[in-house]
Amino acid sequence: MTYKPVPWNNKFRKEVLADPEARAIYEATKLQIDLSIKLKKARIKRKMTQSDVAEIMHTKKPVISRLESVEDDVKNFPSLLTLAKFASAIGYELKLGLVPIKNAKVQKSEARDK
Repeated sequence: MTYKPVPWNNKFRKEVLADPEARAIYEATKLQIDLSIKLKKARIKRKMTQSDVAEIMHTKKPVISRLESVEDDVKNFPSLLTLAKFASAIGYELKLGLVPIKNAKVQKSEARDK
C-alpha cells in the first residue's frame, strides 16, 4: 500500500501542531513512514527482493514486508538495530541526526543538568 497523506486544512494543522506533544507525535510518525518508504525504494534500486533481504538478515519475508509497510501500523515500528540491519543488507548505512527546529520554544526547568 502506498502512503498517501491526507490533506489538512491549514488552519487546523497549525492549531494541532502548535501543541508540542501533538507536534512530536506527528513528526515521529512522519519520520517512521518516510524511512520505511526510503528503505523500500533503496531495496528496489538494488534489484533485491524482500526474500533476498530476509535471507541476509536471517529472518523471514513477512518481517521485511511489515517493515516496508509501516504506514499500516506505525505502533509496531522496528528498532534502530533492525533498521540498521536492513540498511546494511541492501548495501546502505543508516545515519541519524538532530536538526534544530526554527523558532522552537524550549521549556527550561529551574534545575540544571550538570
